[in-house]
Amino acid sequence: MQKVLVTGGAGYVGAHTCLRLSEAGFLPVVYDNLSNGHAEFAQWGPLEIGDINDAARLDAVFAAHSPAAVLHFAALIEVGESVRHPDRFYENNVAGALCLINAARRAGVEAMVFSSTCATYGEPEQMPMDESHPQTPLNPYGRTKLMVEQMLRDFDRYSGFRSVALRYFNAAGADFDGRIGEWHSPETHAIPLAIAAAQGSNAGFKVMGRDYPTRDGTAVRDYIHVLDLAEAHVLALKYLLAGGGTEVFNLGTGTGSTVQEVVDAVARVSGRPFEVADAPRREGDAPALVADNRKAREILGWSPSFGLPEILESAWKWHTQGLPALQQAQT
Repeated sequence: MQKVLVTGGAGYVGAHTCLRLSEAGFLPVVYDNLSNGHAEFAQWGPLEIGDINDAARLDAVFAAHSPAAVLHFAALIEVGESVRHPDRFYENNVAGALCLINAARRAGVEAMVFSSTCATYGEPEQMPMDESHPQTPLNPYGRTKLMVEQMLRDFDRYSGFRSVALRYFNAAGADFDGRIGEWHSPETHAIPLAIAAAQGSNAGFKVMGRDYPTRDGTAVRDYIHVLDLAEAHVLALKYLLAGGGTEVFNLGTGTGSTVQEVVDAVARVSGRPFEVADAPRREGDAPALVADNRKAREILGWSPSFGLPEILESAWKWHTQGLPALQQAQT
C-alpha cells in the first residue's frame, strides 16, 4: 500500500480522510501532537506523535515511512481563539506549515493536499462564491490559512513543490458506522451544539441573529458532509500523484441551510424539540456563505453525495452512540 503522511490525522476531518484513504488503497500515517486530536481516531494506519514545528521529528518520520505525499490538516481553527491569541495561530498554522513543507522537500516529497477554508474570502461579494472571489479574511485564523496558500503558490513557482488547497465551507456529520465524528472541547459548531441541546444540555441553543436578509432571518451556511470532504482529499491526492499542477478548490454543496432550518431538522431527527434562545449577531458573521463547487466537479470529478438529512442522521448517531461509547471506554 502506498503511504501518505496525514498531519492532524487524529482530528475530525483528518481522521475521516484516513478512513477514505484506507478504502482507496492507501496507508495513512497519522502525525499528530494530540492537542486537539484523539489517539482513538488513528484506526487506519500507524500513529506518530509529534508537532509540525519539530523539524527533527518530522525528518525522522519521513525517513521511517517514505510517504508519497502529505495531507496537511494540523491547524488551530477556532476563530474567536485566533482573535484572543493570534500568536498561537501564526506559530502553528504558518510557521508549522513552513516547517512541514521544508521537511517534505528535504525528504524528496513534492506534493501536498492542504486543508484550507472559505474564511480566506472574508465578506462575500457575490453568492455563490467561486475560487476567484477576493480573499480578504476577517480574522487571524483566515489570514493564517491564506498565508499558507500563498506560500504554497510560491513553492510551486520557484521550486516545483505542487499542492492542492481545499477551501472548506461548513464541515459537518460523521462516519455512518459511528466510529469517528466531531469531538471538540469546547464545542463551537452549530450542529453539535444543537444536538447537545436536544440531548438536554443546560446551555440550550442560541440563534445568533434573526435579522439577516435571508428567507427566515437567520444566517445561511453551506454544510458539507465530512465524508464528502474526505473523498475530495483522496481525489486531490490522486490528481497530484498523476502529475497535476497546483490548484485550489471550493468544497461545499452549492446550497445553504439557515440556522433555523438546522434547528428544526435536529428536532425532527432526535424527536426532541429543545429550547432555543435568541442572541445578537456575532461580529463578522456574513448573512450567507455558499460555495460554487463547479471547479472541483470539472477538474477532480468530485461531487457531494450527502445533504443535510444524512449529515444530521450520522451526527446524531455519533453523538448518542459512538462518542459515549468511546468516552466510556476511556474510564
